[in-house]
Amino acid sequence: MASCLYYLIPALGGYSVASYFFLKNPHLLHARKHSAFHATHISHRGGCGEKLESTMEAFTHAVELGTHMLELDCHLTRDGQVVVSHDENLLRQTGSDVNISSLNYEELPLYKERLEVTFNTGHFSSGADRKLALLEDLFRKFPKMPVNIELKERNPALIDKVSELVKRYDREHLTVWATTSSSIMKICRSTNASMPYMFTVSRALWLLLLFYSGLLPFLPLGENFLQFYLPRVINRTFIPESGILRKRVVVALIEKLTMRRSLFQHLVKRGIQVQLFVCNTDEDIRAAFAVGATGVMTDYPTLLTHYLHTHTHST
Repeated sequence: MASCLYYLIPALGGYSVASYFFLKNPHLLHARKHSAFHATHISHRGGCGEKLESTMEAFTHAVELGTHMLELDCHLTRDGQVVVSHDENLLRQTGSDVNISSLNYEELPLYKERLEVTFNTGHFSSGADRKLALLEDLFRKFPKMPVNIELKERNPALIDKVSELVKRYDREHLTVWATTSSSIMKICRSTNASMPYMFTVSRALWLLLLFYSGLLPFLPLGENFLQFYLPRVINRTFIPESGILRKRVVVALIEKLTMRRSLFQHLVKRGIQVQLFVCNTDEDIRAAFAVGATGVMTDYPTLLTHYLHTHTHST
């Protein structure tokens, strides 16, 4: 036993030193990724706290405020149109209990006049534009604007259509594949491997495991973006008041385990952008940048624009 420890302890010590060294100096093992854009200001659903979510009015408003990237979701209509909408079922957004896939584009109902902001319960947005937007119209109007497209359903036809539009408008370098599902991401990547892409949930958990085991500096990473929720936002938005995940100590522990500045700094040095969401207060924005985020996603683009103009941050 003693002889094993004689060799094991120095080996573990050497491994720990090497892991720490390459965590701080990843350029010695990995070529830095080069992105066509850097997004510090990201508008969630086009900035759905200020205009009706995912409408052309919302996207236009965010772009005029200087957003660096638009975040949106897509679904496919019965007649093959790629519609920008968070939900496939339109009950929450329109009051009509119908699925986008069951209707032609011209049959889609209008948005409600007022919509509650998902990540700001009790607050509502409104706007003059109540029509569900087409992804192609967005690409036409904002040809140089980076767009993050989240796909929630395993639908190869939808993925093919999105990829086709991306290629048609020559924006593979400006459009990001996003999904929480690794199986969906696999289809996205096989359909169009030229587009940058984000970590899925399982890949993000794997990333944390690699970080804590010390293996991360030695392994290649294909992803271009880490998009992760700020734990305090999710906990206060979706967890009941009495739930254990609302306890301050528990929230602090989750943030301590996941919001690791040294991890984010390592990713940034490898050319991977770190974007935290959904930050709708100055306090949340400040917390995101404090742990090393390179970008923040918000429902309130005016708020984030003002914050960036009045504060300095470094990653």
